[in-house]
Amino acid sequence: MTERSNNYAAFESEISQWMATGATGFEEMAMRVFEFQRIACPEYGRFCTGRPQPRDWREIPAVPVEVFRRVALRAFEAERTIRIFRTSGTTGEGFGEHHFCSLSLYEQSAKLGWVRAGLPMGRVVAIIPTAAECPHSSLSQMASWLTAKGRFFFGEWERLVGYLGSADRPVLFGTALAFLDFFEWLGQRRLSFPAGSLAVETGGYKGSRREMPKEVLYDLFESKLGLPSDSVWNEYGMTELSSQFYSRGFGVHSGPPWCRGRVVDPVSGSEVGEGQTGVLQIFDIANLGSVSAIRTRDLAIRRGEGFDLLGRDPAALPRGCSRSAEEMLS
Repeated sequence: MTERSNNYAAFESEISQWMATGATGFEEMAMRVFEFQRIACPEYGRFCTGRPQPRDWREIPAVPVEVFRRVALRAFEAERTIRIFRTSGTTGEGFGEHHFCSLSLYEQSAKLGWVRAGLPMGRVVAIIPTAAECPHSSLSQMASWLTAKGRFFFGEWERLVGYLGSADRPVLFGTALAFLDFFEWLGQRRLSFPAGSLAVETGGYKGSRREMPKEVLYDLFESKLGLPSDSVWNEYGMTELSSQFYSRGFGVHSGPPWCRGRVVDPVSGSEVGEGQTGVLQIFDIANLGSVSAIRTRDLAIRRGEGFDLLGRDPAALPRGCSRSAEEMLS
């Protein structure tokens, strides 16, 4: 292995232990990851050139998520790539790619983050394609770590209903669009589950033109499955990240201690005030192999240490709010 590979492996092991033991001291670790990635990922190093040296994690330069469509952001040698996850590409702007030389931190983050959010392991029932069916889907990969074999039922609604008839407090995990398809298939039927059963919806509607307010969707969870809103969770994640944020019912989204969300003004980049709307930035230390600081295209309302997710609204994002991918490539 090269010195660069050895450095990556050693740092990955250190971060893994740090996450497992509580991930205290986010500030120090975030700055160390920044310095590592600034050097190990040449494209990110160029992006940081000319920007002030950050004094704390909030000033770490955040890469616009669009850059993942144009540049392979790797803090390791290209030949060490073992997996590439791709975005859906439904916006018409091409696919974003997230390259990995190891899935260790991603798996650890997915499992620990799920449990820390208050969600049980061992009872997950997925209405998501398997990782074998969708090898480039980060969501399918995540589901494979959380769901036992034989508990994937994407599009197999009759088989799903049969399984749920004897399931002990299932935790249904799927995209909002998959749940809508299931609800439509159920028609006038209503299912009921033992107390303690849950649902976790994620992924949005992916340009299907079937979007609906969250309140309407959660009414369907209650009318079709007998699950009140406080038994329904939302998972917010991205192909470009390695960690997830969760909200319960209509509560705020919060992440694990190795991850931070920050709501900023789209022009100045300054953090907005409590209760104000801005663009969501994510700082994910588990993203060691690419970049830890990402500027999303999602709008959110700042709520203390968490946020209310409003969803994507590209028209609300000024073109001049960040350096473009072209500048990064130059």
